[in-house]
Formats: sequence, C-alpha cells, structure tokens
Amino acid sequence: MNTALNAERRAADLAALVDGAVVDVLVIGGGVTGAGVALDAAARGLSVALLEAEDLAFGTSRWSSKLVHGGLRYLAKGDVGLAHESAVERGVLMGRTAPHLTRALPQLVPLHQPVSGRDAGLTFTGLLAGDALRRAARTPSSLLPRPRRVSAAESLALAPGLRMAGLRGGLLSFDGQLVDDARLVVALARTAAGLGARIITKARVVGIERGAVAAVDGTTEASFEVRAKVVVNATGVWAGGLVPAVRLRPSRGSHLVVAGSAVNCGVTALTVPIPGSFGRFVVVLPQDDGRVYIGLTDEPVDDLPDVPTVPESDVDFLLDVASSALECRLTRADVLGSFAGLRPLVDAPGSSADLSRHHAVLTHGNTVTVVGGKLTTYRRMAADAIDAATTLAGLAAGPSPTRALPLVGAAPRPTLSTLDAPQRLVARYGTEAPTIAAMGQLDPDLARPVAPGSPVTAAEVVWAVRHEGALTADDVLHRRTRIGLVPADAESARPVVEDLVNRARQGLPR
Repeated sequence: MNTALNAERRAADLAALVDGAVVDVLVIGGGVTGAGVALDAAARGLSVALLEAEDLAFGTSRWSSKLVHGGLRYLAKGDVGLAHESAVERGVLMGRTAPHLTRALPQLVPLHQPVSGRDAGLTFTGLLAGDALRRAARTPSSLLPRPRRVSAAESLALAPGLRMAGLRGGLLSFDGQLVDDARLVVALARTAAGLGARIITKARVVGIERGAVAAVDGTTEASFEVRAKVVVNATGVWAGGLVPAVRLRPSRGSHLVVAGSAVNCGVTALTVPIPGSFGRFVVVLPQDDGRVYIGLTDEPVDDLPDVPTVPESDVDFLLDVASSALECRLTRADVLGSFAGLRPLVDAPGSSADLSRHHAVLTHGNTVTVVGGKLTTYRRMAADAIDAATTLAGLAAGPSPTRALPLVGAAPRPTLSTLDAPQRLVARYGTEAPTIAAMGQLDPDLARPVAPGSPVTAAEVVWAVRHEGALTADDVLHRRTRIGLVPADAESARPVVEDLVNRARQGLPR
C-alpha cells in the first residue's frame, strides 16, 4: 500500500484525471472533513479524487483547539445524541484509528470566586455525566480516568501557576487532545491515497456542472476538467461559494500562543469560568512543545478570508479571563502568536454560540454538501456524506469500514511505547518515527534542527516533501510542522526549510 504523497505522484494522478478518467466520487476540499470523505469512499472500494485549492489542512482544520471532545458542552445543552456521538468518535480516534496522534489531557476547573459552591456542584455533576458518556462509548478509564474533586494543595501541584488567594480546590477531569490537528488531516489523506485515492493539492475548483468539475492547476494556472459520478462539497465555510443554496452562519474561534513559563500549568489544562456566564469557559491548553494555547472565542463573522486574523478585542478577552485564574497576570508581551478558525455553522435563528454543532448533509443536483459538525466527529460526517453520495449516484458500496481502519502511523499504545525513536517523533509520526530518526543517524545533516531552539529536524522536512505532499516551504512551516504558529520562529527557520524543500524535490537529500 503506497501512502506516499509527493510532487511526482500528484503529477501522475492529475494527468490521469485530465486524460478523462471518470471517478466515482470527487471530493472538493482538503480539510479534515474532505480528507475523511476521501478515505471513507476509498475504503468502500470506490474510485476517488480529491481537489484542494491550497494545501491539506489549509483552512479551519489547522486552527482548532486540538481537542478531541467528549461532548460535555453538548450534554450541558441537553443534546444527548450529539454528546454521545462525540464520546463515541473520541474513543474511536484515541483507541483505534489514531492513538499516536492523541493523548489524555488532564483538565482542571480552579475554584476561585466568583464560582459559587452551587456552580461548582453543578459543574461537577456535568463532569460525572460526561464520564457516563465515556463509559457508554466503552472508552476505558485506563485511557481517560474518572473525574474527581481535588484540594487546593493538589490543584497547585497540578498547576503551580494558579492564583493561590481564594483557591478552594478544583475539579479534575480528562478529555482527549490531538498532538496536531493538521497532522491528522495529512494522515487521513495518506491513508486514502494508500487505498487508491488521487489527492491533488494546489487545484482550485471554479465551477461544478452535472458530471464534471472545472478547476485550475495552481502550479501552472492551466485549466482542466474532472469527470465524476457524484461530487462531495467539503469546503467548510466556503461551501456556499460552490453551491449557492447552502446557507451558513460562520463564527470565529480565536486562540493565543504563549510560552509555557508564562502560565506554569505543567501538563494540566485549565478550564477557567467566564465571569457572569455559567457554563462558558476559556481554556488554557499546554502543548508538548512547551507552548500553551489560550482560547476560545465564538464571534459571528461576515468576511471569509483564507487566513483569518485575531482581532485586538479577542486578545484582550482571552488574556483577561485566563489571567483571572493565574498568580501572574498575562500581558500582550507574553503573546508569541495567535490563530483563528472559522466554524461552518448551519444557518439558524440565535447567536453563533447557540447554533447547533450537528453536521448537515445537503443534496443539490449531483452534488452532496457536508457542513457543520466538529473535528472530533469528522469520521461520522464523512460516512454520512458517502452514504448520501452512493445513494444519489446509485453506486454499489457497502457500509463504512473506517471505524476500525487505522490511519498511517497508528498502532496500539503498548506498541508505540516500544518504538526506537524519540517520543516527540512517535507522537507525530507513530510507526514511521523510527524511519525518520534513522534518516538523521545515516546523515548527520538531517539530524540538525531547522533553526536554533527548534525541535524540528531537517529529516522531517525531507519526509514532508517525499511522503506527505508538501510542495512549498509554507506547506512545511504551517501545516506539516507548526513552526509557523509563532511568526518569529517561522522567519528564523524559513531559509533552511526553503533550501531543504528545493533539494528534496530534486531528489536530494534522501
């Protein structure tokens, strides 16, 4: 099974499509939903092509909180069905399809004023209900332990940076965390490619006609056409641009990137109540690279830029709420970077924060559009989209097999722990980590970091170009690695990364 994505394979796959190959399913969009749809279709034995205007995970999929939610928020709103679906899909990701990309994340709700004893009791009841969802989804407590109350002393041991004054203790629970959301998308696309899917990035779709899609090759600006029996529009907030009948209410979710030393919460995430808004929180999320992400806002937007920016009002809001739980107040000087994603929420009355996170599968002509949903439930969204697509086009295909289909690099956790490679590589590449580590052992130049203080090595850049479909330095900096989350880091690494990408595309170094 050849899962490698690279410039050579892209050229061959694109040539086959231009020469008139008719595919069963054409997917538009290379985010988590589109890559998931391509994998689901290929796993059912259908012929598949995916066209992405920019790069894998270029849009919303790389701007998430990198959490694998168990659905607690939906349970709090009475949506038991969506909460259960989220808990089930969390268990699938963490236990079967991507153990290497996920880990259990301890989350602490610190109990300071103005959180009353009543509010703390209600919150803990919600955590217990979330644990019931975990049990119903058959996710073992050895992977996600049960929630419990902790004392002020234990809270400070878990997160030393907490404000000591008025701390009455905390509520400790566990959820799933992705090491990197963009790497999940790449793993999905490569797994689909291993099953025969043609994954074409830098291919901008400009129109959909019955039986054909018009597109432009972003590397040459040449126009081409792809013929397909059914089209799946998985372009997220941009879905209405291809199918005008699709109506969405996008909202912006902003995050800040700060140094771990500024927060001092160790490996424990903080769930900080927003004053005056019971059930709403700001989350402080430690990452394995020593950085911390602070999020999340939920503001309606009208403009849909390719790369959203974080407004000053969101920066102030996130710093203020996060600082309310910390001994040392965070300031703008602590902000190393920021990022924002646009949620493709299905249009309905009410505020964006109240809109349903259910996904919707809509049919117009021979096009199926899948929108809404959450990163955690991408697999269910993809299965529902292909169910609709096969029915619409009369394609012979069985039920989705992706629930038990490991992604590239996946293995049981005991196996991952025995791999002969640094843990940082195992957490990103799984079973492929020893190969990348060996590249650096065979060629010391490939073991060198791409910039002073960066954990990313030259071998990872070469691997991204030869196996993960990276065509440019930006693809490496912003999607295959997350160096670009801190602009200063990206500027420092860019010269080396550009040189490595150019040499890797010419076949050197291997």
